[in-house]
Amino acid sequence: MNSAGTVQVAVRHILSDKVSGGVVRPRTRTVTWSDGVYQVQRPAEGRESVELDCPRCSASLLAEVRDASRTRLVRGVSLALAALCAVLFVCSLVYALHEGGRTLPEGASLPVLFPVSIGAAFVTFAAAPTLFLRGRLYNGVTLLDAPRPRRQHQLRPVRGKEGTGTRPTARRA
Repeated sequence: MNSAGTVQVAVRHILSDKVSGGVVRPRTRTVTWSDGVYQVQRPAEGRESVELDCPRCSASLLAEVRDASRTRLVRGVSLALAALCAVLFVCSLVYALHEGGRTLPEGASLPVLFPVSIGAAFVTFAAAPTLFLRGRLYNGVTLLDAPRPRRQHQLRPVRGKEGTGTRPTARRA
């Protein structure tokens, strides 16, 4: 669906963002939105600003588009770091379980690497899925910071055959 020099993004207008539940019931978050799909041209190299219009409120949003090679590089680095974090998580957890399960003679303390491995397990437990999702969802288009009334918008990558009809093209800023 995407040609070599283009990328599809969905401009989402957040209609409501509610959190319900709490102590007795599980906490759930419900977000509703309306969106419009745009076809954005990639620059030959570097980055370029494009202007996108919200289909709901006609707000003008400024987005930055990166070239295809930089996008592939960022995705590859994110996925490689996610794999490295997963390996470090397993290794640090195994080491912590091994050292923590030993019986020490009286007066002896655990090695210095034990608290380091516990910290590494916690950090990589959070970093691995975050980096993996960034690598999978990054498409080279980012929404630049908007003034307060326009902060109810998001840019999301379009995957597969979503939506029908014509695709509006973004204007260069």
